[in-house]
Amino acid sequence: MSLPPSMIEKSALRRMLLNARHAIGPSQKSEWDAAIAAQLEQRLQAQPVETLGVFWPIRGEPDLLALYERLAAAGIALALPVVAGKARPLEFAAWKPGDSMINDAFGVPTPAEKRLVALPQALLVPCVGFNAGNFRLGYGGGFYDRTLAVSPRPLTLGIAYSCQAIEFTPGPRDIALDHIVTERL
Repeated sequence: MSLPPSMIEKSALRRMLLNARHAIGPSQKSEWDAAIAAQLEQRLQAQPVETLGVFWPIRGEPDLLALYERLAAAGIALALPVVAGKARPLEFAAWKPGDSMINDAFGVPTPAEKRLVALPQALLVPCVGFNAGNFRLGYGGGFYDRTLAVSPRPLTLGIAYSCQAIEFTPGPRDIALDHIVTERL
């Protein structure tokens, strides 16, 4: 079975962008993570939320765990995504720094105690890549797109490094994010 050209292109883009992200040196990554965290704190002060969906950093994604501690201390209820099934939207489990974690079927840390909560008011969405239209290139499972197809949908902040900006044509099921936050934007 052959893949449609758009899938081949996105697959190649993912590999290229993941390789580039893994090539970022530790000190540069740490500096960029701090810059992203500072920008997120400013945005959340200007546009406060009571609940925030966050992500656990995997595969070289920006590490915002220190920010999550500050947000939880400020009273923002945090939740981590949970994969509920292959073709289903994400669910969210209440989480706070220090909670016990286990790896899910994909090897992603999730809360050991799954206290499912409603879809948060805002989501931090990790990006493998992104384009000028705020469309996200993820890992290819479509979980975030299915999650964002609901109404009303939460505020979405894509999280990426500026070197992950790349032009690609979004697919018919892709949903643009509200904003992309990088170390520069």
